[in-house]
Amino acid sequence: MSTRWTGLVTWITGAGSGIGKALALEVSRQGAIVAVSGRRRANLDEVVREIERAGGRALAVPCDVTDEASQAAAVDTIVRTLGKLDVAIANAGFSVSAPIRALTAADWRRQLDTNVIGAALTAKCALDALETTRGRLAFVGSVAAFVPGPRVGAYSASKAALRSIAQTLDVELHGSGVSVTIIHPGYVESEIAQVDNQGVFDASRADKRPKNLMWPADRAARVMASAIASRKHEVVFTAHGQLGAFLGQHLPGLVRFAATRSGTKKRVAASTKG
Repeated sequence: MSTRWTGLVTWITGAGSGIGKALALEVSRQGAIVAVSGRRRANLDEVVREIERAGGRALAVPCDVTDEASQAAAVDTIVRTLGKLDVAIANAGFSVSAPIRALTAADWRRQLDTNVIGAALTAKCALDALETTRGRLAFVGSVAAFVPGPRVGAYSASKAALRSIAQTLDVELHGSGVSVTIIHPGYVESEIAQVDNQGVFDASRADKRPKNLMWPADRAARVMASAIASRKHEVVFTAHGQLGAFLGQHLPGLVRFAATRSGTKKRVAASTKG
């Protein structure tokens, strides 16, 4: 087992479920002391109990990433309680799903407030502590940053913006000792499909993502933990995600053709029903 996480105080936002929870469990298994943040306290407490049952050490720090004061208070609690901060992982996010012509200003603000501004504030609030420890800052992006698709315009835009923020911070922090990693997962098991456009979790919502392409969250967490520990700049996974990102950057016309062809088929199918 890798020991690169041993003793590292690690803060993960959006850690109550999905990728964030799996990442908390994984880095704890590798020796990290984990502070988990999110809005649902019961979920955070369960993650802490699971880590402690396995012999690890964890701290639940409820936090709303859209509130700068809440994030600053979370960092203060972590440093005061655990003594330092070595790693900050901006993972909190959700997806607003609708055609762009149907999105309201409120929809855009909810999407960008969480996925973009929230992540940027995670970095801002953590940086002083991370510079003290010459630590690691990581962002969880998405292959959607590279690949256009119907109904995910707001989400894709937020993840493209997050990539730009990470790249900018990588330049701004050069020489500080703080590394910046941006990770773009493909399809990974999570609750993202069960969160509606208001940011509210609804377990009855169906996950329509392709199950045959879905990675389990624990497998994704191992890849992510390795990338952050190694201080890599940018990582894309799964295999389908890597292909999509490559095509989106180098053969955008082909991606557009595939996306519009798929959209046409769906519209034709819908028009023939009934």
